[in-house]
Amino acid sequence: MQVSNQRESDPASDEEKQYEKQPAEYQDTFGDEEQCGFLMVAETVSLGILSLPAVVAVLGLVPAVILLLGIGLLATYTGYVIGQFRWRFPHIQSMADAGEVLLGKVGREFMGTGQLLLLLFIMASHILTFTVAMNSITNHGTCSIVFGVISMAVSCILSLPRTMTNVSYLSVASFISIFSAVMITMVGVGVKKPWQGEIHATVDTSLYKAFLAVCNIVFSFSGNVAFFGFISELKDPKEYPKALALLQGTDTILYIVVAVVIYVYAGDEVTSPALGSASPVVRKVAYGIALPTIIIGGVVVGHVACKYVYVRLLRNTEHMHSKNFIATGSWIGLTVASWVIAWVIAEAIPVFNNLLSLIASLFASWFTFGFPAMFWLYLNKGRYFSTAMKTTLTILNVIIIGIAACICGLGLYVSGKALHDDPSSASFSCANNA
Repeated sequence: MQVSNQRESDPASDEEKQYEKQPAEYQDTFGDEEQCGFLMVAETVSLGILSLPAVVAVLGLVPAVILLLGIGLLATYTGYVIGQFRWRFPHIQSMADAGEVLLGKVGREFMGTGQLLLLLFIMASHILTFTVAMNSITNHGTCSIVFGVISMAVSCILSLPRTMTNVSYLSVASFISIFSAVMITMVGVGVKKPWQGEIHATVDTSLYKAFLAVCNIVFSFSGNVAFFGFISELKDPKEYPKALALLQGTDTILYIVVAVVIYVYAGDEVTSPALGSASPVVRKVAYGIALPTIIIGGVVVGHVACKYVYVRLLRNTEHMHSKNFIATGSWIGLTVASWVIAWVIAEAIPVFNNLLSLIASLFASWFTFGFPAMFWLYLNKGRYFSTAMKTTLTILNVIIIGIAACICGLGLYVSGKALHDDPSSASFSCANNA
């Protein structure tokens, strides 16, 4: 679907001219679109993939594959719109900057705060997954809260350096880790074949269970929040669509293959995270290999969250780039505080699926779908019905905003119901969550 990023008739507003005069800010560039695309894959494919086989069990093979394809295509389109918005306003580095373009300072604070909360919840999901992994590896060797504290402490220590010059290498290592873990699980369940029952193309399920599964799919495509940063680090931002196509083609195919294969062999007994579907020995090996993703992925996200607050606090001060007591103390304080908050969230919502669905409902619904659709409407204001194509795209983007609102509203309801009804969702519990 081709969408023009050029104004057709009306001149840009004075505000837009002001933004367009601002030069693009480049960080350490990745290079070409291929390098950027692979790094986007490495940073996007993470914990979300572990929930997808259970999604197939809830929805059935056919609906699950259709939803994975449909949501993947929708995320690709909104990802492209993010690129259009960045081309029009080259100074944008984050969702907070985009919010400022839309609604001024209020928009910046609103979207910046939302992005920060999303990062904190993702950090919490890594802590929670660490407790599940350690309970599996050690056969619940100690209280789950202890494993959570260990994860918090290790992640906090690894986040202390203020600069992360090798983030790209860490992200690639994280991807290799999770990819290897799911491949081992696929082979393990394929050899063991723990499920001897029928494989269902469709299943009878409730709206509550089905939408909880949909939210887990949405979480898997929640990488759009970081796309402005990726575009800003391309040598030629116009090459971004190629990197986006590489990302979405790779992750959609990988999601479908992993979800379907593990479900076919594990059947209705598939677990979430999916690594628990293998035999006890293979499960321990898979979780052990996944530990770099569980730890490193959280550390990278945590560093981004801390850096955002740090820059907001010390911008335009002499402490910003110094190593004095105030700068160092501020960084350490922010790091500790952010990981403590993430630990509290993880202990308050100790069920993997429920936490992912809550993240998708509150944040991914808007950062992946709703806000990009608003970007398109902003770019094309005054020309919504100027041509047949514009009319079609206007209707599409309004529908996307409606979809985001539905995911947010209904997703919050089913997430809340899951937290209320699930007996294993007791907060700050020592129970085995593996």
